Amino acid sequence: MSILDDTKAVAQGLVQKGMAKAVALAPDSWMPGGKPDPLIAHQHGHVGKPVSRIDGPLKVAGAARFAAEVPLEGLAYAALAYSTIAKGRIVAIDTAAAEAAAGVIAVMTYRNAPRLQPPPAFMSSQKAAGGDTLPVMQDDHIHWNGQPIALVLAETQEQADHAKALIQAAYAEEPAQTDFAEAVARGTQVAQFMGEPLHNAVGDAEAALAEAAVKVDATYRTPRHNHNAIELHGVTCAWEGETLRIHDASQLVAHTAWSIAQMFGIAEEQVVVTSPFVGGGFGGKCLWQHQAIAAAAAKFAGRPVRLVLSREGVYRIVGGRSLTEQRVALGADADGKLTALIHSGVTAKTAANAMPEPFILPARSVYAAESVLLHVDTVEIDMLSNTFMRAPGEAVGTFALEVAMDELAEATGIDPIALRLRNEPEKDPTTGLPFSARHVEKMWRDGMERFGWSRRNATPGATRDGEWLVGMGCATGTYPYYRMPGGAARITLNRDGHATIDIAAHEMGMGTATAQTQVAAERLGLGMADITFNYGDSTLPGVVLAGGSQQTAAIGASVIAAYNALVAELLKAAGNDSPLAGLKPDEIASRDGGLCKADEPERHESYASILARAARDTISVIAEPPMPLETQHWSMHSHSAVFCEVRVNTVTGEPRVTRILGSFDCGRILNPKTARSQFRGGIIMGLGLALMEETQFDERNGRVMNPSLAEYHVPVQMDVPEIDVIWTDIADPHTPMGAHGIGEIGITGTAAAIANAIYNATGKRVRDLPITLDKLL
Repeated sequence: MSILDDTKAVAQGLVQKGMAKAVALAPDSWMPGGKPDPLIAHQHGHVGKPVSRIDGPLKVAGAARFAAEVPLEGLAYAALAYSTIAKGRIVAIDTAAAEAAAGVIAVMTYRNAPRLQPPPAFMSSQKAAGGDTLPVMQDDHIHWNGQPIALVLAETQEQADHAKALIQAAYAEEPAQTDFAEAVARGTQVAQFMGEPLHNAVGDAEAALAEAAVKVDATYRTPRHNHNAIELHGVTCAWEGETLRIHDASQLVAHTAWSIAQMFGIAEEQVVVTSPFVGGGFGGKCLWQHQAIAAAAAKFAGRPVRLVLSREGVYRIVGGRSLTEQRVALGADADGKLTALIHSGVTAKTAANAMPEPFILPARSVYAAESVLLHVDTVEIDMLSNTFMRAPGEAVGTFALEVAMDELAEATGIDPIALRLRNEPEKDPTTGLPFSARHVEKMWRDGMERFGWSRRNATPGATRDGEWLVGMGCATGTYPYYRMPGGAARITLNRDGHATIDIAAHEMGMGTATAQTQVAAERLGLGMADITFNYGDSTLPGVVLAGGSQQTAAIGASVIAAYNALVAELLKAAGNDSPLAGLKPDEIASRDGGLCKADEPERHESYASILARAARDTISVIAEPPMPLETQHWSMHSHSAVFCEVRVNTVTGEPRVTRILGSFDCGRILNPKTARSQFRGGIIMGLGLALMEETQFDERNGRVMNPSLAEYHVPVQMDVPEIDVIWTDIADPHTPMGAHGIGEIGITGTAAAIANAIYNATGKRVRDLPITLDKLL
């Protein structure tokens, strides 16, 4: 980075800080959410109802078409070959045998691939989606072990897979940095996350720690993790004249369309990305090299192409979570009040991406402490670029912080829950902002009663059932409320009272279409059958990312803006003969298929009547919500209290989780049925994080050594215990629908609760994930 770039970055940072300070001090009424969403008070029975997924029948019948199932005439099947070195150059690549193999249409390498620009890296601009900034099959350079070096096109998938195994490559290796400890020894740099350094300091935490009556100071480690969605990453694409149509498994269709257009040097409108169904995303179903390679191959061969990554292929070219080494040091007085909170450490990333694992994020807001020091350093490794993965930062950060809190509870002799509640903050400890909504005490007390915490024996190793030691543990979790800019929605209302909502959002199995149909029906005063919710298409309005647990808020705010515009248009169309004549949009509510005066519901006219009088078949509006300034005005978070019971075998060391309860404070719950599923899914992910998941990375050559579900273990049916879920269901008055995101809060805190329960059962403190039986023998 040049001196000029440094100067620009500093200036930009000062401007951002100045704006944030102004937003924080502004009156509540100036903020989005300053006035509660009317939907919180005006309820017609849709929101909060446990509605089954509207796409469920399609999926059960096998009629829900995923990206790798789109039929196209003349389709060619693709397979990728990958590099076997971490850094260097290709000096020879022999594709003759592959080209001669049965059914092979073509082999594409850097020597004959269409010319592409490097992908724009995610967060480098509003619509940038690339996992890194590296060229895609454009030259002979190798940047990581597993980089695609060739693509085979054939008439069948089996022919493509066979032919790719015949490709021979020779390399000139270059020195690569693949050893984490060696990289740390060479020097670290301050991590940057979302444009800001991962650093917070309040007071002198090190001095306060030294003087503390009780202290805990330990190192916690978490390994690399890989994405393993049930649906493999797949893409089916074709050039239709000058238009590129991509059927993708995506959680950011609008971003992908723009980014692919940048790579091919064409207009954004010439790329259409559709993704109606996604079989799990979790941060991994974004833009990686396979989409661009498939599109280039379709152009190269002049026919449609389908590329589905093998499970190994996902490990080779789709980023996951990087390893962390974390120090948590807590100082407290004799009553357990925190006088010092230090959470720092180091993680690895690559030079080509901007995603360090931000593990200090939970410590910014979860506990009150007189002094705070939070800091993340990074080192750069020659490996596949890491990315967002299942509560990035929070998932592994809460493990370290919450195990340390358990250790502090042990040192002070205070019940772990009492210790946490004793350190509940009145305002955000690092920003000073007020909380938009925080009902943590109720969440904990409801969970304690439901789980039976009072039956826990506080003495480690004291509870035994035959050859099994039994223990209970708990942990808190937190995940920020986000609402990213760029949302927009279109509402089209027909004379028959049917409304269509169009927004480039995503359905990854969590029930987005169902919950948003409920919300739209509630907002418009219609039945769910009168709503069509269109999504998963880059030609629709909005730049909405399904990630960061923010899509619900982004859609909700966009639909609010469109609804307000629709009401204004309807009032114009209603004219002077309507019962609504003379009313302003902010005096209006919807009910019974029409509009009414909010405080005089009998003053009502149906949509059909308004459109008939205006002699219009439809009214269509599109609108964008305001910038998400509420996140700089209030401290906004989802919260969890996770309770766990474990059994550890005294003979084999095997740990078994027998019972988990998640108690959540996440604002208003829009659909209890789909929400319960999401909470449980997150908890199961936390179970895998705690006990089994680990990417085995060979630091000698930078290669992932367990790229399959036979060797990379995730929880299966027999691993999953009884999971109970409850929530406060108290609306946040400053968010759309009063709701918070729930997609990632389930995983946060779960690993720590399991680790703490294992300590209670055995007296063994494990600070290094995963907690495998060899660590308990």
